Amino acid sequence: MKLFVDPPQVYLHRDFVDFRKSINGLAAIVETDMALPTMSGALFVFCNRGRDKLKILYWDNTGFALWYKRLEKDKFKWPGKLNTPTYSLSEQQLEWLLSGYDVIGHQPMAFQSVAL
Repeated sequence: MKLFVDPPQVYLHRDFVDFRKSINGLAAIVETDMALPTMSGALFVFCNRGRDKLKILYWDNTGFALWYKRLEKDKFKWPGKLNTPTYSLSEQQLEWLLSGYDVIGHQPMAFQSVAL
C-alpha cells in the first residue's frame, strides 16, 4: 500500500522527540531545529525515544496532517549516528523504514595508509 503519493521531499529528524507534541510542536521543530519550510508539502518524520512510535507531519494544501504509527513489538531502525540533525530520505527509504528495515545502511569508511 502506498501511503504518500509523490512527496516532494522526505526529511527525517535525527533526534528523538517528546511525543506529547502534536502538530504545532512538531511544526516548530521543523522550522527552528531543521530550518525547513513546513508548508512545502514535504514529509517530516519523527520518532520517540523508545523507537516504537513514529509521526509524520505534512501540509496537504488545506492544512496540516499528522500520521502516527505505533509498533506492538520491535523497534524502528532509527539512524542515531548521523552527523546532521536532518536527513533526507527517498520515498523508497521511507517505505523501508516503515517496514522495519535500516534505511541508512553502512557508512563509508576511510582508512589512512600504513607506511611499512
